[in-house]
Amino acid sequence: MKKQSILVVGGGGYIGAHVTCALLDRGHKVVVCDNFSTGYRRLVMPGAKLEEGNLGDKAFLNRLFSDNDIAAVMHLAAYSIVPESVGHPLKYYENNVANTLHLLEAMRAAGCPHFILSSTAAVYGEPDRVPIHEEDPKAPTNPYGTTKLVLEGALADLTAAGIMKSVSLRYFNAAGADPQLRCGEMHDPETHLIPIILQAAAGERTGVKIFGTDYPTADGSCVRDYVHVTDIAAAHLLALDHLQQGNPGDVFNLGSGNGFSVREVIDAVKQVTGRQFEVEEVDRRPGDPAVLVASSDKIRDQLGWRPTNTSMETIVSTAWQWYLKMTEGA
Repeated sequence: MKKQSILVVGGGGYIGAHVTCALLDRGHKVVVCDNFSTGYRRLVMPGAKLEEGNLGDKAFLNRLFSDNDIAAVMHLAAYSIVPESVGHPLKYYENNVANTLHLLEAMRAAGCPHFILSSTAAVYGEPDRVPIHEEDPKAPTNPYGTTKLVLEGALADLTAAGIMKSVSLRYFNAAGADPQLRCGEMHDPETHLIPIILQAAAGERTGVKIFGTDYPTADGSCVRDYVHVTDIAAAHLLALDHLQQGNPGDVFNLGSGNGFSVREVIDAVKQVTGRQFEVEEVDRRPGDPAVLVASSDKIRDQLGWRPTNTSMETIVSTAWQWYLKMTEGA
């Protein structure tokens, strides 16, 4: 019997590349779809078939599904920079919502029954409690979070109509890199805390800033939930198994359940790299909650997810080794 493929939309991106690695490592056939507007060709893993095109191109989507026997779709091709979404909301609605609806329509026409969405903790907005649970109120404070919440609603409606089943994975802060250094974090411009601190350690930046030191946390700086990207990739495989075993769709937080402060991340980078750099304490940024940490009890209980790279030193170490590979040509 011919093996069906898993389609990874955004497989040239940070998390998409790690998901592709996990699928290939487990013996799946993988088709990567990317237009490389933010992704990188070098992150498309050997062994995956590349289909280059835009989700807004319906003819391309029809060819994509007619030329490939696709059993399930993993969608990781959203725009995700919060400040940009505030300044350019239509760009985010077009790519994150309209283009995803085109993808879902192509899936429906092809009879592809399973969809896994890369969602976000941004759907919660300012949390009422910590850790955050899936059933807690959803009140996004930016267009990026709103686009993801709209998609979650569309997927619930498709499930209710019997058209397809889906799993939405609400990421908190993806971090780290593949331990084999096949892929890692690449953004231009870089907006994530850990690679920014690594750039400071490498001398690419003059230093780093701590935005706010008077929060009600142990050391006064913000606390966030970091999840190693390989653990996120493992969750996608569990979500795929969940759907293919005939279970109903659902929504799951993807967080470690542990929080690390900005100071703790900076200290971990200094320890791992052995390098010192300037740290400047400045005023808070508007809208930054003191603590954002997920409850991951649901995905642990229902899917058996067990993150294995939970220490900040492990996360930083893999990110640093990837950074050195990229900058030194190792």
